Amino acid sequence: MSDDSKNNKPLIVADAKKGVKVNSGVVAKQFREEIKAKVDSMKKQGIEPPLLVGLLANKDPAAKQYAEWTGKACQNDGLRYELRTIDDPIDVENALIDANEDPAVHGIIVYYPIFGQEESFSGESQDDYLRDSVSHKCDVEGLCHLYRSNLYRNVRFLDPPMNTQKCLLPCTALSVVKILEECPGCYDKKSKPIGRHMEGKIVTIVNRSEIVGRPLAAMLANDGATVYSVDINSIYMFKGGRVHPCDETPESCVRKSSIVVTGVPTKAYRMPTEWIRPNTTVVNVASFKNVDEESLLKIPGVVYIPMVGKVTVAMLERNLMRLYEQFHSPQSPAAAAASQKNTIANWNLGLHAYTAAAVTIMLALQLRKK
Repeated sequence: MSDDSKNNKPLIVADAKKGVKVNSGVVAKQFREEIKAKVDSMKKQGIEPPLLVGLLANKDPAAKQYAEWTGKACQNDGLRYELRTIDDPIDVENALIDANEDPAVHGIIVYYPIFGQEESFSGESQDDYLRDSVSHKCDVEGLCHLYRSNLYRNVRFLDPPMNTQKCLLPCTALSVVKILEECPGCYDKKSKPIGRHMEGKIVTIVNRSEIVGRPLAAMLANDGATVYSVDINSIYMFKGGRVHPCDETPESCVRKSSIVVTGVPTKAYRMPTEWIRPNTTVVNVASFKNVDEESLLKIPGVVYIPMVGKVTVAMLERNLMRLYEQFHSPQSPAAAAASQKNTIANWNLGLHAYTAAAVTIMLALQLRKK
């Protein structure tokens, strides 16, 4: 943790007279320091740090840049990273299967889009099919079917009732949560229990993609918030573990919200700042600025986070370390369960051998008497 967190000093402070722009790096720093400390501890024990494998099969500049950021962050924090570029997208599935089955690989990230929304024999789109093909033991993005379905059902562990293996959460959505936890007035972890940290809060998310908007809405609703999910054709309200259709407009949703998340992937979109009330936290997850920054920062008490990429990469590293600790480390719960299973199997094998030997001896004695 950072020195500020250890001393309980807030990382983000609002200004009652004007808006405040926040660099998300102040939030990312504490998580990356935790990763570095764990890596240092592993190296002292002679253990190699976890290996993350990236699969890149497109020419998309944003995907390439994300791959470069990931590699640099892993290198800086002592983690191992290997980028595997694939010339023909049709070969991605085989490359993914190879990575899934490789015991030396502890985490996998696939850089989308590859096929986009191109139809697939295997599902609604080939990219969706690939996303669900990543093993949950290597899925650093937390986007495979197992993790998604558990998120939407608010299932937080893979192994109830022991609860030793946490479900992974999507990196970008999780980065928004970690940022909001540091913003004034968004989360209440001191007086409210798990599942109610955002009770009484109203949130609007202008994005309903499977990667960001939809999982983020579920995560904030699971923490007690009332969430309006705004897409191009519809608005839904997430509350109490359920999705409800509603008659709201984008403007009415934003005007009643104390937290607004924008994620519209187009340069042309701008949210009118007159919709945003004082003391609102505004987080932009799009690669384009979805709000006029100059006008926004004139609103008293506003906290504005224009980019979340640094925290997203930190969450990627955090998920990689969690996968290693839960499934790949010799001390992991999965390894302990496998060891116990082998012990029982060996004991049963020994018992069968002993029984067979005893029966053979008894038969031999009976034959001798005859």
